[in-house]
Amino acid sequence: MAENNTEVTKVAINDIGTEEDFIKAVDSTIKNFDDGDLVEGTVVKVDHDEVLLDIGYKTEGVIPSRELSIKKDVKPEDVVEVGDTIEALVVTKEDKEGRLILSKKRAQYERAWGDIEKIKEDDGVVEGTVIEAVKGGLIVDIGLRGFLPASLVEMRRVRDLSPYIGQKIKAKILELDKNRNNVVLSRRQYLEETQSEVRETFLSQLKKGQIREGVVSSIVNFGAFVDLGGVDGLIHVSELSWKHIDHPSEVVKVGDKVTVEVLDVDLDRERISLSLKATQEDPWQRFARTHVPGQIVKGKVTKIVQFGVFVSVEDGIEGLVHISELANRHVENPETVVKPNEEVFVKVIDVDLDRRRISLSLKQANDSVDPSSEDFDPALYGMPAEYDEAGNYKYPEGFDPSTNEWIAGYEKQREEWESQYAAAHDLWEQHKAFVTKEIENAATSAAEDNQGARESKAEETSSSNYSSEQGTEGTLSGSDQLAALREQLLSEKK
Repeated sequence: MAENNTEVTKVAINDIGTEEDFIKAVDSTIKNFDDGDLVEGTVVKVDHDEVLLDIGYKTEGVIPSRELSIKKDVKPEDVVEVGDTIEALVVTKEDKEGRLILSKKRAQYERAWGDIEKIKEDDGVVEGTVIEAVKGGLIVDIGLRGFLPASLVEMRRVRDLSPYIGQKIKAKILELDKNRNNVVLSRRQYLEETQSEVRETFLSQLKKGQIREGVVSSIVNFGAFVDLGGVDGLIHVSELSWKHIDHPSEVVKVGDKVTVEVLDVDLDRERISLSLKATQEDPWQRFARTHVPGQIVKGKVTKIVQFGVFVSVEDGIEGLVHISELANRHVENPETVVKPNEEVFVKVIDVDLDRRRISLSLKQANDSVDPSSEDFDPALYGMPAEYDEAGNYKYPEGFDPSTNEWIAGYEKQREEWESQYAAAHDLWEQHKAFVTKEIENAATSAAEDNQGARESKAEETSSSNYSSEQGTEGTLSGSDQLAALREQLLSEKK
């Protein structure tokens, strides 16, 4: 069999051409760039300290974690994910290890500068997230690190900047210097411009005498500023409390919700005057409402003068015990009867609400109680009491005087009544102890006042100045049925 020596012809198809053409074709698939260029690529790997980015170069670019964000100490996985398309700036095409080094934050920085410069030219507004609180202000991420001074965060200086971290805010650009990498922002200027129209509308609707809710925004020596809803008003220190205070912080603190009354609205100066005390009951009116002449109250000696003694009977309320009402004898020197800061029991003689004056009597208070007696009148010691037109005592709601029992379902009323009764009874017991001490000191007090030997206070008290048989009409102690109620209450507490 003859051998088949037929040769197979080799065919090579070269669409590119020469070897040189082939190299050029390969090179054309690789992107060409220089240091400082902006490139776009796809994240192919995320490590704990770097990110690999495919930008179509012969090798993948490396973005060190410090070059990912303008925020400090961020984790790469918190910034990018595999598959993300991002922009980066070429830091160096080949470092000493032959790597292509890129920076995401510098690309963001370059891109942002162009945008921010245009916004500054147009007198526009930037928006960003507060990422840090530093000495003197806040750092805001607006594509680059913008500095917002503390004095320009709000309409007034803010002391605690930490609550702003993480918040999105808008601000105006005050300064822009690329060479110094310096961007200074002002949120206050933005607020002033945007709130100007709102403020005018708000002020036009605000009227004297209105009651408004607000939040204390700042405290100064002369008062407190209250945010009424984007517009601040001032409560002068004199309008914070009915009593004298040395500093506004004694009454309010920043963040407190308050109810205020509008005292005045100055549209020309855009100023609002407010009052906190106007929304609270005048302590003098409250005292006049809850106390009547004849009641016994406990107080503290605040001042001793030649003509008598001033006694504080409630916070911010003082009454005068005239020297003639200090004791059942002629008194030359009030200090022989009482001492500064001493607690005393006095009887209310008169309340002059218009002149804000209260007349008190230590002598009559002492004469009103016999330390050895158990005859107790709760109305004398501040327990509320009502009487009908005939002068008969009106029993508390829920109490049946025919059975001397409380009706079922009135437990709350009973609890309140018993609490008031107990408080009055305790004051009565304290008063008796006080009078006992006064009787013991009466002789010494008289001697100090150069009056010589006189009848003891015990003799005076047990004589015509005090009598347990005095008329009881119109008092709680004058009711037989209430006496039974009182006995029942006392027996329950034993």
